Formats: sequence, C-alpha cells, structure tokens
Amino acid sequence: MSEWAEHGPQKNLRSVFSIHPESITLIASEKSGITSVHDLKGKTVNLGNPGSGQLQNSRDVINAFGITEDMLNAEYVKAVEAPGLLQDERLDAFFYTVGHPNGNIKEATSGRIKVSIIPIEGAPMDSLLQDLSYYDYAIIPHDYYEMAMNKTDIPTIGVKATLVTSSEVSEEIVYAITKEVFENFDEFRELHPAYRTLTMESMLKGLTAPIHPGALKYYEEAGLIDYIKCTTNLLD
Repeated sequence: MSEWAEHGPQKNLRSVFSIHPESITLIASEKSGITSVHDLKGKTVNLGNPGSGQLQNSRDVINAFGITEDMLNAEYVKAVEAPGLLQDERLDAFFYTVGHPNGNIKEATSGRIKVSIIPIEGAPMDSLLQDLSYYDYAIIPHDYYEMAMNKTDIPTIGVKATLVTSSEVSEEIVYAITKEVFENFDEFRELHPAYRTLTMESMLKGLTAPIHPGALKYYEEAGLIDYIKCTTNLLD
C-alpha cells in the first residue's frame, strides 16, 4: 500500500494460502437515506484512523466511485469507536475492514438506530480489482447480522487474510502444512464461522507475496495451480 512505499518490500516474505476475506464493510443508518456508495456525498462518514489500512481501503472505494474526501463530512476515528457513534447519531455511516461475523458490526446493527450494510459493487469495483489485484470480491452473509435491515447477502470487496511465512522456512514444512489443510478442507472450514464461504479456489486468490516453493509443490501435485491469482511473481 502507498503509505508503506518508502520502506520498500519485505523480500523474504512468502505466501502459503489466503484464508477468509477481510471485507470492506459499509454500515449506514436508515435515517441517512444511504443505499449505495454514491449516496455518501454530503454525509458524515467515518473512513478510519490515520495510518490504518482501513483508511486506505475506504479511500480506494470512494475514489473508485468518483467521490473525494472533501465531498464528505469525513471522520477519522478508530473503527471500534464507530458503532457507538452511529448509534448516537453522530455518524451517518462508517467503513470497517473486517472478517465476519464481527462483534463490533453486531453492536452497530443491534441498537436503537436501524442500520443496513450497504452493497459495494458495480463497474467501479470491477475496475478497482483490475487495477489493484490484492482486492477480491467478497460476500457478507446477511444472517450473521439478524438485526440489520438486510434480507439478502451483501456483495462487497475485501483483502484476504493470508497465511505467510519466510523464504527461510524449509520446503518440507510448508508442503506438509499446505497438504494437511487442503486434504482436510471440510474440517478446516468448520474451525471458524468466517471460513464458511471458503473454497479452494478462493484460498489461492489475492496473494500478496511470492508463493513459497513448498506450497507451490503441493498446488502443482493437486492440480490447483490454475486457480492462483497473485499480485507478484510466484517465485523470485
């Protein structure tokens, strides 16, 4: 991301596989009248605290829709503070990049003020994913948040929580870990509710570092190599 550019790449970092999506989640009060990203203009919206990845995610989304921060009454508080501010009617909406289900989102959707999770979709997002391949499409299951006004699952985009290792870790160890997860895939999906939407294909998308040779060896053997979508070369 841009705020890390001056530090340069971590050259020893290696991807193993992606896990659940950290979905860019837009929550808006019913009173705000917000039903799409376009409706954020002129509203009081929390984008995220300075220096956070969430702030950059929020900026990427609004900019893709042709919205700049000066078109909003932008706030820059921590994501965990936003649900309370929304329920106190001090925010119309807030962005939160997070895996689901999430306790703070449940707080935001369970209070006196009725809220919706707003879809983040359409041609602007298609273009964004073409330009920034570390994003991927994501779905937020509506039944995770029964008190929200949504009646169907919510499309959005997100970044992948990714299992990474060092290039110094042996090929044998990474191969064994990768094989264990993928050959016991159904059991792995049961470990956490956020894993419910996982597929083998989705776990090989949005990788942000070269793939470790041990993981690559397993993907080649298992016939999964064609699913890989990586933001950089597979290997140095």
